[in-house]
Amino acid sequence: MLPTMGNKMFFGDEVLRRSVVCAVFLAVLSGGTTMAVAQATTEAPPPAKDVLVFTNGDQLSGTLQRSAGDNVVFKSDMTGEITVPLSKIKELRTQGAFAVLKHNDPVAVSQKVVPGKIVMNGTDVSVVTNDGNTGASVPVKDVAYLIDAQTFERDLAHTVSPWQGWGGTVNLGTTFSQSTIHGGSLAGGFSLIRQVPVLTFFRARNKTILNFQENYGVLTTPAALAGTTTDAQSKTSIMHADAERDEYFTKTFYVLAATSFDHNYSQSMDLQQIYGGGFGWTAFNTAVQQLDLKADVHYEKQQFFDRSINQNLIGSTFTESYRRTLPLKMTFTEQAAILPAWNNLNAYSANGTTTLLAPVFRRLGMNVTATDSFINNPTSGYQKNSFTFSTGLTYSLR
Repeated sequence: MLPTMGNKMFFGDEVLRRSVVCAVFLAVLSGGTTMAVAQATTEAPPPAKDVLVFTNGDQLSGTLQRSAGDNVVFKSDMTGEITVPLSKIKELRTQGAFAVLKHNDPVAVSQKVVPGKIVMNGTDVSVVTNDGNTGASVPVKDVAYLIDAQTFERDLAHTVSPWQGWGGTVNLGTTFSQSTIHGGSLAGGFSLIRQVPVLTFFRARNKTILNFQENYGVLTTPAALAGTTTDAQSKTSIMHADAERDEYFTKTFYVLAATSFDHNYSQSMDLQQIYGGGFGWTAFNTAVQQLDLKADVHYEKQQFFDRSINQNLIGSTFTESYRRTLPLKMTFTEQAAILPAWNNLNAYSANGTTTLLAPVFRRLGMNVTATDSFINNPTSGYQKNSFTFSTGLTYSLR
């Protein structure tokens, strides 16, 4: 049977529907391809690398970290972070902006420097301006630092508030015992330091130091064992706090004002107060180690539990402080001081502290600390020397 008109209409509608489906499919496919091509076209190319060329012709690409003194710190994907003497560099070109700071420029002058891309050859350092032109050149021998723009703006160009720029550590350790004789001890404190400018490799204008340490413990013995009518307690309480402000007039010499407070239950010392001022000298300060020597003249008030032997003294403090970086990112610090009294030579004292800090996870570490305190004139019946050994956790602020 031949198809009727209705059949013709049926086949015509079917062809039309198939044509529409194919057209939509092609449109979607074309649009997806176009979007993929457009996305591939608009993807940003990888950022350009800084280039370091050695005097022997070898070349590294990577990122300039900073330049301080006669060395450049450069980070490469191939070699990691390396320190290169300026004498070994033929050419250095950066894609990021850096501030060029010169030797002996006051901080007020350095704060007005405009960062830009750096081009360095064996004799000169030039800053490329925003319009692509090369600005004035500075002889390499006159360059003290090259600092990336972000660090420069954050830590040098702007005035740092009193609450910014603090570094140091906070530590805490504790022990508890629950038995016939029960009790526990707590050791905690902090050691804070703030240098202005905040950049640690930049010459300091001033430095503020705050320290606090408390070791407190109580052991309780039942009356039946103590041979008394009530429970007997054995108490330990050793506290030290100090604050110091240093004002530098050269790179290594500074004047200082300092105060400290000490309490030691084991040596009959209720409170020792010191207020004074003097001078300090940084004998050396490198990434590996630092040594500071200090001397002051101060007023010292010693208050004992027995008020009849209290002392008002004029004395001095002679201090040495040493820091050294060890393998595995461990840090060893040591400080010792002797405090003679000029109006009573018998009322001298001394103290010393050593700390070994080992990193555990990120900013968290573990410390081992030994502290020794000596007082030559305690109340009768008390020992002159007090030694404390403690361990605990430490959190580094910077």
